[in-house]
Amino acid sequence: MKLKRFSGNPVLGPNPKNKWENLATSNPGVIYDNGKFFMLYRAAGDDAKHTIRFGLAESLDGFHFKRVSDKPVFVPSKDGPDSGCVEDPRIIKMENEFYITYAYRPFPPGRYWTFAHDVVLKPDCGKNAPRAIKDNLGNSGLAVTSDFKAFRRLGRITSSNLDDRDVIIFPEKINGSYVMLHRPKEYTGKKYGVKYPSIWLKRSEDLLDWEGKPSELLLAGRENSWEEKIGAAAPPLKTDRGWLMLYHGVEHGGLGYYRTGALLLDLNDPLRILGKTEECILEPEEKWELEGLYNGCVFPTGNVIRNGILYVYYGAADKYIGVATAVVDDLLDHICK
Repeated sequence: MKLKRFSGNPVLGPNPKNKWENLATSNPGVIYDNGKFFMLYRAAGDDAKHTIRFGLAESLDGFHFKRVSDKPVFVPSKDGPDSGCVEDPRIIKMENEFYITYAYRPFPPGRYWTFAHDVVLKPDCGKNAPRAIKDNLGNSGLAVTSDFKAFRRLGRITSSNLDDRDVIIFPEKINGSYVMLHRPKEYTGKKYGVKYPSIWLKRSEDLLDWEGKPSELLLAGRENSWEEKIGAAAPPLKTDRGWLMLYHGVEHGGLGYYRTGALLLDLNDPLRILGKTEECILEPEEKWELEGLYNGCVFPTGNVIRNGILYVYYGAADKYIGVATAVVDDLLDHICK
């Protein structure tokens, strides 16, 4: 089974009128609330440092999005740990507030597509600088908003000395605890029992208190497959059959394409996998997915269930945004096979 692409894709692309988003728009967080789809999208202009910001777009039908402003709504801080760039928002709602996990770096990454994969620019600094500074590490932070206009940064929620991204929080407590998905790149080798970066799960009594909490392996990649290196994609969605969770997979060799798979997790024990897709449900096929800043990449970061339909929002080739859909029950049946 494959997700069905919207015929009008891409739904958002670079905007030549705005310098901060004239090169790339990708990896959006999307949520549906009060009759409207809200999209926070990753955006960058054609500058050498490749500073990354968030723009905001809205839609009534989930397909046709309109930018709400010519200015970004969330930008790197002036002197904080996320002063280099902000990336890849994932949005959940709890009570009347939207919580956003996002990746960041202390310095802009540079034109990373001109380097080897996963290489970024590093600053000149003294030998006593912490690793997060020396290596320009990707960490993850938490922000909160009630209206997508004013945001409050709550702080870092990953270890400062780990490259830990693809961080997502479940939209409600499970057995009295908040639950986080994360993907520390350093958690590989004999000590961790996995060869490639994998998806880990941890629990906490407080949304900011994750340091020192044990991480448990949820899913590891498969050798010589489309999903050797994996990471959580979009926030898990609650269904009557379990938590529907998307993830991305990357082949270690070959073309290095990014593809999408799906899991069904137990509602009360999200470490228990009830079903999993063996083959990907979305892969790069269209020209705008195959050619961009990272060729051959579909990277979901937002999903919504509305009237029995799953809407999946994804970055394509690190340059565009697309949406694909599926009937929720059909997808759950497929996963459970």
